[in-house]
Amino acid sequence: MWKSILGAASLALGISGAAAMAQEKILISSEWGEVTATLADNDAADALLEMLPLTIDMRDHLRQEKTGFLPSSLPELPRQRGFETGTLGLWSSNHFVIYYSSGSVPNPGIIILGEVTGDVSIFDRPGTITVELTRLD
Repeated sequence: MWKSILGAASLALGISGAAAMAQEKILISSEWGEVTATLADNDAADALLEMLPLTIDMRDHLRQEKTGFLPSSLPELPRQRGFETGTLGLWSSNHFVIYYSSGSVPNPGIIILGEVTGDVSIFDRPGTITVELTRLD
């Protein structure tokens, strides 16, 4: 019986935890290098994918993330406060974020857009950077 309860709890946590990842992948490239990312399976990530290819000027913020503005807003979805190294997020409706360290943000939190599968530490340096987002087939 305990195995059934634990199994159900694990399933529930898996469903309600981090956003499920779709199979859609993007390339994030810059003069500092490039990484791939797997997009989340949600409406905001789908809308981001429809904008690609895209060039974003990004700045360093709090020595944990690079931030930049998208040309238009993405759909509003449930938010979370915690993030992991490599999380792609959305702070405001058009404020794109690449986190290169783990942590948390204040309310209202972020919408999860995806997860970098490459070495996101290439962004762990002060200064501004221009990134290009393109769809991988």
